[in-house]
Amino acid sequence: MPTSESLIEPSAESRLPARTAWSAGGLTALLTWAAHFPLDWGVLGWLAPVPLVILIRLPDPPRWLLRAIFLTTLVGTSASLQWMRLGDRWMIPAWLSLSLYLSLYPPLLVAVTRKAVHRFRIPIGVAVPLAWVATEYARAHVMTGLAWYFLAHTQYRFIELIQISDLFGAYGVSALVALAATAVAVAIPVDWLQKCGWWPETTRATPGITARQSIPTIIAAIVLIGLAVCYGVVRRQSEFTPGPRVALVQGNFTSSLKHDPDSFANIYRVHRRLTGLAVREQPDLIVWPETMFRYPLLEASEGLDDEQLRMMAPGIPPEDWDKNAVGELLGDLAAEAGAGMIVGLERIEAQPNRMRMFNSAVFVQPETGVTDDYDKLHRVPFGEYIPLGDSLPWLHRLTPFPANFGIAAGDSATIFRFQDWRLAPLICFEDTVPHLVRGIVAAAGAKDHTPDVLVNLTNDGWFHGSSELDQHLVTAVFRSIECRTPMVRAVNTGISAIIDGDGVIRVPSTFIDGDAEIALETAAGDPSLNESERETKSKAIEAHRRVGYVDPMTGRWRRQLNAVLVDVVPLDARDSLYVRTGDWFAGLCLLASLAIIALTIADRWRGQRDTI
Repeated sequence: MPTSESLIEPSAESRLPARTAWSAGGLTALLTWAAHFPLDWGVLGWLAPVPLVILIRLPDPPRWLLRAIFLTTLVGTSASLQWMRLGDRWMIPAWLSLSLYLSLYPPLLVAVTRKAVHRFRIPIGVAVPLAWVATEYARAHVMTGLAWYFLAHTQYRFIELIQISDLFGAYGVSALVALAATAVAVAIPVDWLQKCGWWPETTRATPGITARQSIPTIIAAIVLIGLAVCYGVVRRQSEFTPGPRVALVQGNFTSSLKHDPDSFANIYRVHRRLTGLAVREQPDLIVWPETMFRYPLLEASEGLDDEQLRMMAPGIPPEDWDKNAVGELLGDLAAEAGAGMIVGLERIEAQPNRMRMFNSAVFVQPETGVTDDYDKLHRVPFGEYIPLGDSLPWLHRLTPFPANFGIAAGDSATIFRFQDWRLAPLICFEDTVPHLVRGIVAAAGAKDHTPDVLVNLTNDGWFHGSSELDQHLVTAVFRSIECRTPMVRAVNTGISAIIDGDGVIRVPSTFIDGDAEIALETAAGDPSLNESERETKSKAIEAHRRVGYVDPMTGRWRRQLNAVLVDVVPLDARDSLYVRTGDWFAGLCLLASLAIIALTIADRWRGQRDTI
């Protein structure tokens, strides 16, 4: 029997060369990248962890194990996140820094899981899913968090499986997929692995992973996935209640860190025209994307004189703070539309001794104008604020941003009430943060104000039609299941969508090609065209009209176009255990992983003390 020391200190003859770690780490990185967008080969999500599990299963770690995993993960993560660089050249350092940070998690996962399996004799079928969920949970929280590219997100099409998100969050789906990958890894015969150079010739079995453990792992994977699918079949809603008829206005304007004030009028003109197209469908509610109403809403505290306002905001004439021109314009727009509106804009608030800017959504009613607003809670680091900027003001010198760069975080969530419906606004990446959305829904429910619809306003024009748009959408899908609340998304450049409480991205009943409509109007009013030329041009426009939500040539959701999506939102009366209890499952996984790390450190400390 090998001693515990032999499990920690590998023998020279059983230790594999570094190429084993490089090839396994590289294969996991490649499969993980391919399982997500842009390729979206979700079935590979079940196989992506397998090479890492084999490295965990090995009796002795190969040379360069953690370094190889880190560097191969860095390549894969950089490829997945390459869309970050599209917003502005100054985003390239942020892209590379974030890729470096996220690449720390897989080697940490392997190190912790190897200790759990080989030192503490925790079954590999328990250790791998536990550590996988722990790393995803940590990623979702540390440094404001990035809950993207979870293993669960590769399975957004497997609707029955992902219904367990209302029990455990998306983390439960990730755990199942990781368990399945573990079952595949332990089922691979040692002889096969030896032929591939992934197993030492001198050993055939791993002390921590015997055949007795392999079989229970395989059975557990089959049983638990079967139970999850059965739960999903039973739990799925057979019939929803019709809710508000919503029109989602989708402009097509690229974004940059440098705002062009000259474009504001054109952006407003196009969105106003798209709103006019939406009105034909008689919606109850019209939603504009994040910050697509480019004129700020100004609000000043009483008692501030012109000199104080001029000092706080030199670029804004003091008289503009009293005009309420934006509020009146929005009120007139809602009155003309005969519908409620939720509009994304910047809100500037002047108070004694300070001025704050918010990324906001305002609710406008046709009879009363602007009645409520919501300020974004979850800000994007370096995109919307500089971390520690208040404590260390000199940090802005290391960035392309001015000293006053950034927006303030909102104080609390807001529920918009319209007719018989309660609407919970979310802005930009907030729909990707599971604990944030769950907290908003739970807090509202505690006050008997449970939202009927989640309303996401997003500007993805930074990313030029890249895979970010798709990944953002499928990440948001899990919020609807976790909270059993439908979501509507109005997104600049796309992908706007209506998601029901089962996480199904629904095909809207009406899809309007705004580009075609605007082009037809332009041709009709062009004085340089005679009737024959106008008719010819109109026929050409109609021939290229986009008539569906999905591009039939590619099978992908349409993007980078002016459009309007209209449909009745399917309301969901089901409740959610996840909303009531939160991230208890993921939290326990993290605590268990931290306990393994603590025990490992204590073990090493005792060993060093004994040698003194």
